[in-house]
Amino acid sequence: MKIILLKDVKNMGKKGDVVEASDGYARNYLFPRKLAQEATPDNLHIVNLKKENERRIKLEETEAAQKIADQMRNKELVIKTKVGDNGRLFGAITNKDVTELLNKTFGTDIDKKKVLMNTIKLVGSYDVEVKIYPEISTKLKVTVQED
Repeated sequence: MKIILLKDVKNMGKKGDVVEASDGYARNYLFPRKLAQEATPDNLHIVNLKKENERRIKLEETEAAQKIADQMRNKELVIKTKVGDNGRLFGAITNKDVTELLNKTFGTDIDKKKVLMNTIKLVGSYDVEVKIYPEISTKLKVTVQED
């Protein structure tokens, strides 16, 4: 019997997959637990529409992320802070500080975990990688100057 999985089922497939299962397993286990439904033409049509909609949404998100990446690419952010002896900072510049400046400058809403960098403790220029979307990332230059 052909069935459509409504949730991920171990050793069968992922949500939305159309798979073959034995009649007894489908009727006695999968259907009562709302893990699957029968693959009728109407149900298949609904699943195909949902998959197409998900694909379109993901494409739109990818395009928006690519625009943001192009906007940020090779830009320079300047952070002014208090500096002590030999160019050492009072405190440190972390990915949280860079994220706040990044979001304010470009009007984005990027999480601090998406900014990949080491903690900055000296005055100078540093390269920072920002992961905007799973396969889309860009590099920025962060310059720390004396206030």
